[in-house]
Amino acid sequence: MIKTLLWDLDGTILDFGAAEYNALKALFLEFGFGEISDEDIKRYSVLNEGFWERLERCEISKEEVLVGRFREFFKMMGIDPKYAKDFNDKYQLALGDTIIFRDDSLEILKSLKGKVPQFLVTNGTLKAQEKKVGRSGIGEVLDDVFVSEKLGADKPNKGFFDAVFEKIGLVNKKEALIIGDSLSSDILGGMNAGIKTCWYNPKGLARKPQYKVDYEIKDLHEIYNILKEEADA
Repeated sequence: MIKTLLWDLDGTILDFGAAEYNALKALFLEFGFGEISDEDIKRYSVLNEGFWERLERCEISKEEVLVGRFREFFKMMGIDPKYAKDFNDKYQLALGDTIIFRDDSLEILKSLKGKVPQFLVTNGTLKAQEKKVGRSGIGEVLDDVFVSEKLGADKPNKGFFDAVFEKIGLVNKKEALIIGDSLSSDILGGMNAGIKTCWYNPKGLARKPQYKVDYEIKDLHEIYNILKEEADA
């Protein structure tokens, strides 16, 4: 039986792609860089994912992700990389300007409130995530919010989850489930933590064999079926 849910934020509860798109569009104009094309936003998104994956492998620091990605992207775009730090500072807050829920996720969270403890586990920066949590209203629904920057460790590292479990008083790891869209962050994190995993895969991407996925869903409403299946087991 599942008695604890750990929810990822970006790409799971919230549509991160839309927030990223709108933030880049607005800030390119604000900084006087002109219009950024949809194609260039896709190029940035791929570059950004690569930086976060390097962080997950403990190859670089969070600061090297945040500023380094824009420094590299600006070089690709022919923009002076000296603007990278200031751009990133504003980007963190701009990400919270677009709040779009995936699959009516807010209503799902509300419906489960009081029935099963729910916690947010995210690698985003404290500045960005606090704004998203506040503006989205999910902070009033969830039992607690855990941001890697505050815990001193990032998903998928076991240290991140150890800190979360200590704070929430989780005793039986077999009764916890993490729901997230990232194999390398959420699913591997669940594996490292010794808890059950649910891969949110709305695009139907191919599963990679090195990741142990206990459940795979395309719509967040499927979480109800998982909870029922676990309760009946």
